[in-house]
Parts: sequence; structure tokens; C-alpha cells
Amino acid sequence: MAGWSFAFIILIIGIALVFDFTNGMHDAANSVATIVSTRVLSPKQAVIWAAFFNFVAFMIFGTAVAATIGKGLINIAVVDPLVIFGALIGAISWNIFTWYLGIPSSSSHSLMGGYLGAAVSKAGFGVVIVSGWIKIAVFIVLAPMLGLGLGFVLKILTTWLVYKKPLSFINLWSKRMQFFSAALYSLGHGGNDAQKTMGIIASLLYSSGHMREFHIPLWIVLSAHTAIALGTLSGGWRVVKTMGQKIVKLKPIDGFCAETASAMSIFTATHLGVPVSTTHVITGAVTGVGTVKSAASVKWQVTIKIVWAWILTIPMSALCASLVYNVCVLIFYRK
Repeated sequence: MAGWSFAFIILIIGIALVFDFTNGMHDAANSVATIVSTRVLSPKQAVIWAAFFNFVAFMIFGTAVAATIGKGLINIAVVDPLVIFGALIGAISWNIFTWYLGIPSSSSHSLMGGYLGAAVSKAGFGVVIVSGWIKIAVFIVLAPMLGLGLGFVLKILTTWLVYKKPLSFINLWSKRMQFFSAALYSLGHGGNDAQKTMGIIASLLYSSGHMREFHIPLWIVLSAHTAIALGTLSGGWRVVKTMGQKIVKLKPIDGFCAETASAMSIFTATHLGVPVSTTHVITGAVTGVGTVKSAASVKWQVTIKIVWAWILTIPMSALCASLVYNVCVLIFYRK
């Protein structure tokens, strides 16, 4: 523990916040795609709206997700700063790669995959806390299905409520309600995703001896929420196009249903302390809303490509992190 310089620890914290920034940048599409694509807000207005609620989410949610990431996936006794460094670089690499291609992959799963790859490279599969990963594996399937189901149900309910109403009336009230639903979704995004970086930073400080007991101090909470909010402000328009229009063409009422369904799903997972993919949830919700119109209205070839990105994210980010970790070991420990 004493061998790790304070400067190196600060550097890794900075990298963790850079990851949080790329998370916001990458997942800004999830927060604003529907409200931009339905023309309720301009892109600039939408990211400001989303970033604000990303930040204030810390006042609503606790730190259960951060605890799951920090000490519920990997035996924290074997974690060291190099493991955290490898995890972060692996996750950031996959985030940037998928962002460049416009693929809405999961920043959350890239971080978890990176953490897994670096830790296993150091100490083998015995460091893996199986129960924590089972919970995540269940929600990899359950989260998008829950979003899809809720989106489908909400679309049917709202269609019944506005039956025979003038289209101008429907669009007016749908646009007004999208302000509310987009705010809820951004709260959920900030509340769940920012906590993942909090857990990583807390693990770093605990494993390096700078924290006697694992906990999440306020300065980590504020730093993580600031970073993700700034990332959201930076945009992420390559992915906005995919989420907003390539899966299914959205109307304001569709955007309201998709965002509300996603927010309900994410709030539930965050309350349970489960680090879910907000990308998975919103994609499922958008697909569910589109399915109400007709299954043919959903561009399934785009959805299938997104699913493949989901499948590949954890193993590919784990591989990247493993490579980074092993290179670092050669540099730091060579004689």
C-alpha cells in the first residue's frame, strides 16, 4: 500500500472522472434522443435540461449501486491501483470505440467488464464474487425487457386516454409531458450511472490505504455527478441519431412513454442497488413503444446490431483492461 504514490492515486481518480465524463457523453443520447427527435427541445436545450437532472440526482438517490460496484463484484482485498487503472482504461477504450461507430453500447457494462478483466488478470477467477455477477446477468436480460414491457403498456394506456382527441391537442400535451418524462429519465441516469464511478474511486482509496473503511464520502458523490453532467453537456450526437430515429420513428407521445417507462425501470434498479445499463433500458422502451404501432415499424436489424454490442461489451472491455493491466505490470515491476 505504501508503495503507491499519492500523485498516482490522484491520476487514477482523474481518469475515473474522465470515464464518468465519457459515460455522460456516450449516454447523453439516451437522455435526450427522444426529446430531440420529437422536436420538443433543440439539441442544445435538451442536453442542458438532461445535464441539470444528472447532477441533482445525488439529492434523491443513495449510494447502494456504488457499494455494489465497489465491493460486491470483486474481492476488494486483492484490488490495487493498477487493477483500477486497467479497468478504467479498458472501459474508456470501448466507450470511445462504440461512440465513434454510433453504437449505443453500455458504459456501465464496459466499466464492469474492465474491472473484471483487470482483477482476473491479477489474481484469477477466484476473486470474482459470483452472487454480484448473477444479479447483473439477470438484469442484463430483465432491464431491457422491463423497459420494453412498460413502454408497450404505457403506449396502449395513453392511446386509450387520447382516443378521438384532436391531433393538435395530443401533440401539445405530449410535448409538455415530455419535459417531465425527460427529467425523470435524466434523474435515473445520473442516479444509477454516476454511482458506478463513485464505487470505483472508493475502491481505489480503500485498496491503496487512503480510506480505513469502505464508504462513499460527499466529495466523491459531487465529483462523479459533476463529471457525468459535463459529459452530457458535451453531447454525443452520433448515438442520438441511432436512439432517436433509427429504431423507430417517434412522436411526442411515444417519447413520453419511452422515457417514463425507462425512468420507472431505472428507479427500481437503483433502489435495489443494481447497476443496470440505462442504454439497455431506453432501447427496450423505445422498441416496446414502436411495437404497439406494429412489429414492422421497428427496424429490427438496427436493434439486433445493438444487442450484439450488448453481448460483446463486457468481454471486449474485459479483454482491453486485461491487456492494459498486463502491460502496466511489465512496466511497473520489470527488473
